[in-house]
Amino acid sequence: MKTINVSTRAKTVNTLLQKAKRNGLILESPEGDRFLLTPLKDWIGFDVGNSRNFAKEVEATARNKKLIKHLAERRSHAKRIPLAKVKEEIGL
Repeated sequence: MKTINVSTRAKTVNTLLQKAKRNGLILESPEGDRFLLTPLKDWIGFDVGNSRNFAKEVEATARNKKLIKHLAERRSHAKRIPLAKVKEEIGL
């Protein structure tokens, strides 16, 4: 996915961004294609390459030190719920 910086002079786009900030938007083109425009709060992205070879993507992901550190931090703050409790709550 590519990030595009929007100029302050792009009035129509900035108006849409302000509306999306409040409620999120679904934009529909004249051809009927739909696009979701919504804020990504606290989103962190990691580029691991663009290979069509899955094994290479796995290797690149494993070598991404920032990503691995981020995942470890998230794991350390995760609230763990025992499987038995989940089963009980959903009636299994």
